[in-house]
Amino acid sequence: MKPSNKNKKDPIKFLLVGLDNSGKTSILKCLKGVKHLSAFNSPQPTRGAAVDNFKVFDSDYAIWDLGGQEIYRNEYLHNFQDYLKGTKKIIYVFDIQDVKRYAIALEYMENVIGSIDKQKEIEFSIFLHKFDPDLKFDQELNEQIIDDLIKKIKDTIPPNFVYSLYKTSIYAIFEKSTII
Repeated sequence: MKPSNKNKKDPIKFLLVGLDNSGKTSILKCLKGVKHLSAFNSPQPTRGAAVDNFKVFDSDYAIWDLGGQEIYRNEYLHNFQDYLKGTKKIIYVFDIQDVKRYAIALEYMENVIGSIDKQKEIEFSIFLHKFDPDLKFDQELNEQIIDDLIKKIKDTIPPNFVYSLYKTSIYAIFEKSTII
């Protein structure tokens, strides 16, 4: 006789979404508890959707790392309802150090939000990622640029859409601080 699966719960499903090279895979490694920094040296780009199942304490997780190259982004948006099935949380990742692609990242975030069925209760978090402790500001990236990005994010999100916004870093090993 087979053991009963009645008590087996479906894993908690997260989607990691954002442009290529935004740091989604590194965030996934942190969520899994990877602590050795060498694992973060040369991550390979995610091609398509990579699903990682793991257990933390008494909870099972299924984290979907959606590759951020344009060819994949278009496919996700076209079939987003399929990706949303069973999703509890979406983490949208901005690479704050990639100033030249802020507009593309904002447009993609807007499309992702527009693709979410408003009846579904999905937690939505935005990570301003690579906000690293040794971040050096220059002419291209400074606090004003980041403040402007935060304003644009807030202006892009529809009224009454519930979300949280964090500055994140994988150093120390993973750290996030609430912005709003």
